[in-house]
Amino acid sequence: MSQGNVRPGDAARSERKVFRISTLVNTVILALFASLFLMPVLLTAVNSIMTEQEIQLNNAALGQLDADTFVNLKWIPDTVSLEQFKTILIGTPQFLRMFWNSVFLVVPMILGQAVVASLAAYAFTKLRFRGRDALFYVYLLTMLMPFQVTMVPNYIVADWLGWINTPASIIGPGIFAAFGVFLMRQFLMNIPYAYIEAGKMDGAGHLRIFTSILLPMIKPGAAALVLLLFVDYWNMVEQPLIFLHDTIKQPLSVYLSRLRGDYIGIAYASSVIYMAPMILLFLNAEPYFIKGVQLSGIKG
Repeated sequence: MSQGNVRPGDAARSERKVFRISTLVNTVILALFASLFLMPVLLTAVNSIMTEQEIQLNNAALGQLDADTFVNLKWIPDTVSLEQFKTILIGTPQFLRMFWNSVFLVVPMILGQAVVASLAAYAFTKLRFRGRDALFYVYLLTMLMPFQVTMVPNYIVADWLGWINTPASIIGPGIFAAFGVFLMRQFLMNIPYAYIEAGKMDGAGHLRIFTSILLPMIKPGAAALVLLLFVDYWNMVEQPLIFLHDTIKQPLSVYLSRLRGDYIGIAYASSVIYMAPMILLFLNAEPYFIKGVQLSGIKG
């Protein structure tokens, strides 16, 4: 049969077959990448409920370059043991203190930046004043600078204010970071200015327009911002090491960075507890996060 005599039904079936094969290949590739990313998390969770002997055997396997040894990793413990968690939660008061240090540092930073970023983004998108865009791009430059560049001026200002070795030295710069303004501005740019004009026609001021009209519309963007900020601030190490001199005031991220190989079981259990808030937050905020990133216009 010549190409000119191919029936439409045959062409449609051929296209569906190609589509199914393409979908299958994409699914397999994504599954492989997902497995690679999830493997360290699963291995950490499994090792946290193993006995010390099993943990040592697994670590010995991880240290081998031999493929056969690596395949023999234990993914199911012979004996489930919560001894590591007991040691951390009951026998290590310093761990709980640093966990709450992390909470008391991260929560004000996230809430503060969410409020400041939303209001600033409103000004940069819906208010019309001279030099608005230039001011935004100057502010955006601070986001492009690495922490090592801004560390010295931040330290000088914190020292001048008497904030060194206090939570304020971490919380203050975190609240006014530029990333939140950038993300919320991207989101607010997709909201038509007609909403602002309608609010003004009803006699509403800027604060009323923001709180009553725009705020309900930017909840997905705010949820995406909160999740991204939580991951960033929960994992910070350099800032606490520099600005908080007393070990007892430092967050859990610093404590985990100091754990040595002699406490490998405790390190696994600590890591599981450390990851739990991020995982729970993502599972609860995932729909808002995906919608917020999509509507913000930011592409991966």
